[in-house]
Amino acid sequence: MIEPKSVLQACPLLAGLPGQALDEAAAMARVKHFVAGKPIYAKGSMQATLCVIADGTVRISSVNAAGREAMLIIFGAGAWFGDTVFSPGTPRVYGATAHEDATIIELPGEGFRQLLARFPQAYPVVMDLISRRLWSAMSIIEDDALRGIEARIGRRLLFLAQIQGIGEVSAEPVTFYLTREHIANMMGMTRQGVHKVIKRFEEIGLLRLEYGRVTLTDPGALLTHLKTLD
Repeated sequence: MIEPKSVLQACPLLAGLPGQALDEAAAMARVKHFVAGKPIYAKGSMQATLCVIADGTVRISSVNAAGREAMLIIFGAGAWFGDTVFSPGTPRVYGATAHEDATIIELPGEGFRQLLARFPQAYPVVMDLISRRLWSAMSIIEDDALRGIEARIGRRLLFLAQIQGIGEVSAEPVTFYLTREHIANMMGMTRQGVHKVIKRFEEIGLLRLEYGRVTLTDPGALLTHLKTLD
């Protein structure tokens, strides 16, 4: 059985909240289950909730009028999404879909914002993580404009590690629930082009490929390698 407080305690975004605030957050939380492929919310929706993944994976993406999907990321257990909770009245920039069967802990936006107002000691952690996401997104724009294919793919993998909330790049392995097809979709590249780079990274020990998963064996070493490409 899913215990909302345990899930919320493990969420990096909520690490600055004291025990009383976590108790209140757990009391207002809603536990929702989604089968694979079911939308959690649509792009452009005005829903303003904070979502924390208890189990399963969630795909953040955008779909155009022709039905073509552009994927930003796949989040795993412990990750948070729904950044517009901090900007009520702003439409969702991307949609969220259960990539696999997923259980979500959902916090009402107004209740969450009231908690932050009453426990402002949580703000430094919240602002740090939001700033990291913004910095990572700006870095992607720079990479696409200035760097070659190998550097772009490598830096996108590091972006995925950081946006999941691990903080500073370190030697600790990080696993993503991604295939080469998913990476190609994110990058706007062909599967063949992505495959060549991924295989090179695997050959020099920077990542490990498994069925439906990619593991960065040492993100710090990947960062060092990418600096040689600049």
